[in-house]
Amino acid sequence: MAINLIIFPGYYIPHIGGLETHVDEFVKYLSRDKEFNIYIFAPHIPKYREFEVRYNNVKVYRYPAFEVVPNYPVPNILNIQFWRMLLNLYNINFHIVMTRTRFFSNTLLGFLFAKIRLSKIKHIHVEHGSAFITVGSKFTNKIAYIYDKTIGKLIFRKSDYVVAISKSVKNFILENFLEDPNIPVIYRGIEIQYIEGIPEDREVKEKFRDKIKLSFVGRLYRWKGVDNLIEGYKLLPKEIRDKTVLIVVGYGEDLEYLKELSGDYLNNGIYFTGKKDFKEAIGIVKSCDIYIHPSYKGGGLSTSLLQAMCCGKPVVGSPYEGGNEVIVDRKTGILLRDNNPREICRGIMEFINDEELRIHCGKEAKRFIEENFNWKVAVERYKEILRELSKG
Repeated sequence: MAINLIIFPGYYIPHIGGLETHVDEFVKYLSRDKEFNIYIFAPHIPKYREFEVRYNNVKVYRYPAFEVVPNYPVPNILNIQFWRMLLNLYNINFHIVMTRTRFFSNTLLGFLFAKIRLSKIKHIHVEHGSAFITVGSKFTNKIAYIYDKTIGKLIFRKSDYVVAISKSVKNFILENFLEDPNIPVIYRGIEIQYIEGIPEDREVKEKFRDKIKLSFVGRLYRWKGVDNLIEGYKLLPKEIRDKTVLIVVGYGEDLEYLKELSGDYLNNGIYFTGKKDFKEAIGIVKSCDIYIHPSYKGGGLSTSLLQAMCCGKPVVGSPYEGGNEVIVDRKTGILLRDNNPREICRGIMEFINDEELRIHCGKEAKRFIEENFNWKVAVERYKEILRELSKG
């Protein structure tokens, strides 16, 4: 019997982020097994196609939505099209609902879709976060915390199965929501062969050919710690700073603030590329010498960090957002004590002063990804769980 699975992600591509690529690559590999019929119901942000079929018959529905605050979409319940799309899904005999990350409104929507019906559907929740939400507004943080401790806790406790995407996520769940040490950790895979086939960015390579090139890729908002990276760059000794550039790839609500923070170094040592697609971002990382992972506590496991390691780049990284799970100090990178600017500066200096260590860590980082982040292995573990849930 075929298993009908519907996924409610916080966002889905073409929206850019680690969650989005995680879900997209997950369904790409899962859909190769014809035992699974896969549907995705996601916010229509940014504007793209309302409906499309991807990979092996993965049906994607994008419903009308808007963002109350940046990066937190909510369904447009005043739009009749939202209700038409949602009610049409009730006509399909789903066996399992999967939600991703507790604090998105689409997770609550998926939870209710599974529970509010005469014949309940099995619900599996996959958590990506490892800390409570922290944004610029204390009021927003307080509301988010209350939501987490009420609705978030309800989602965890009433789900039929919970999966963590990293050890730091599992620890966060156990400390705040559940007391179940048997929650499995299933790491995502990385598209290793695809990444290997992407050429380096020749323009960046040539423009900064006499410089040591530091890079960062990600959404530009507080969680990612780019402010501390910029301050860490400023702390480099002048003779080192003069031969080093920092290339920041990405966009987000903090872009203008970060440019202002760069001061006189903007376009004179610190360069912002703006929004880039996946291939362009990987090409830039490949053309650089060192990747920096400056994250605060929050995310489960940085996709950009894993991709940089897959590119064979030595990493200077904070222990947060999964850094301490993949950065083995002085083997796959320099693992910092935290993400404060002086620590980031120290890590950068250690690599700049030891080219042999840099080369060694780059090679070991790539090997580590090849051995530990395989989609085929991860998807097989999910299949076992989904099959068991579908029986109940």
